[in-house]
Amino acid sequence: MASVKALFAPNDLTEGTPWKRIVEFTIPMLIGNVAQQLYNTADSIVVGKYIGDNALAAVGSASPILNLLLVLFVGVSVGAGILVSQYFGAKDKEKLSRTIGTCITLNAITSLIIMVLGPLIARPMLELLKTPASVLNWCEEYLNIFFLGIVGFSYYNIFAGILRGLGDSLSALVFLLISTLLNVILDIWFVAGFNMGVPGVALATVIAQGISAVLCLLKILKMKDSCDLNWAMLKLDKDISTKLIKLGLPSGLTQAIFSLAMIVVQSLTNSFGEMVIACNVIVMRVDGFAMMPNFSFGSALTTFAGQNIGAKRMDRVDQGAKQGTLIAVATATTITILILLFGKYLMSIFTDTAELVDLSMRMMRILAVGYIAVAVSQCLSGVMRGAGDTMTPMWISLFTTIVLRVPIAYGLAYATRSELYPVGRPESLFISLLISWTLGAVITAIVYRKGKWRQINLQ
Repeated sequence: MASVKALFAPNDLTEGTPWKRIVEFTIPMLIGNVAQQLYNTADSIVVGKYIGDNALAAVGSASPILNLLLVLFVGVSVGAGILVSQYFGAKDKEKLSRTIGTCITLNAITSLIIMVLGPLIARPMLELLKTPASVLNWCEEYLNIFFLGIVGFSYYNIFAGILRGLGDSLSALVFLLISTLLNVILDIWFVAGFNMGVPGVALATVIAQGISAVLCLLKILKMKDSCDLNWAMLKLDKDISTKLIKLGLPSGLTQAIFSLAMIVVQSLTNSFGEMVIACNVIVMRVDGFAMMPNFSFGSALTTFAGQNIGAKRMDRVDQGAKQGTLIAVATATTITILILLFGKYLMSIFTDTAELVDLSMRMMRILAVGYIAVAVSQCLSGVMRGAGDTMTPMWISLFTTIVLRVPIAYGLAYATRSELYPVGRPESLFISLLISWTLGAVITAIVYRKGKWRQINLQ
């Protein structure tokens, strides 16, 4: 019983062999990230199988707008994880507790903003993006339900970030697996059973995410040895709020930049027609799973670096960065090979349309090699964030996404126009992404070696 309890306890990453501690921490987080991705994937499978390819395109067209508006709390989540990990490493219970309380209050404010603004701007944004009339209403309904139920989604991400900062990636995993299973059941029930269509998919996700948030909160309230969360701690602390915003704003802006770029590119995607829109949804769903190890190693290294910097163990930070990056690259290489060999079977999960499966696989082959580059950029960026340097990854993302990806996508589309492809070849969407990933890894490695992130002090 004691050993089981220890698995769900805060985890001190300042001791033990760095690569082993990173892998131990990464595995539950990876499974959790995969489960998180299953929310969207389950939606896509149910929609594609029970409603049709047009409905699948509707869910895909809504995603960039949804991601853009969610950045209001993404920044708070990232900042929370960094502060929590460093205060935990420094054994500062008072500041740790106040950080958690401040996060809860700030997230309540940002969630309310999204609930109000989201439904107001959903349709204008969809129309601005030239969303096909055949899927416009479905897109709007999907977004509105998601916005109104955003509290569960936002708080799960905040609480999961806090738990990871404490070194407990297993609890967040268990709670997410429970809600993921519930999401799948509700998806089928609402869509196939009650014939609710696309809105039923959104409602299922909102309910399931709310449950995962409640479970995470109950877990944090029980962690008395690490933090003392009470009503007094919910008061906004000026110093901590400033640090959270300072740390979180660049990360939030990074997500916003990425989402804005996705919206701009989505406009180009929409111009290719419903087949390419549906193809993009399928590829991005598979891509979401393929990216999970990279994101997981990056997040693990953020916590690892944060705790060890808090404990004044820079030697372990350097060891962990090198060892963690090598393992992430090896993992990404394996995933790339598997996608190239068996990717077509993955595509067929989402649709029975042979033409759509072949098109999706053709695009997936372009992206696959890029996962190795992303492994490098995610790991090294994770270390810099753990040190408190969230500005550098933001600037790199700004350059690779806005300066590189968007112009290259539109430029290639323009250059490949023909009688058969009047608006250009759809490969432009994915070639541009591959180029931005590769150059992003090179730039991140150079900046990391210069070491300015080592000079930041948050305590």
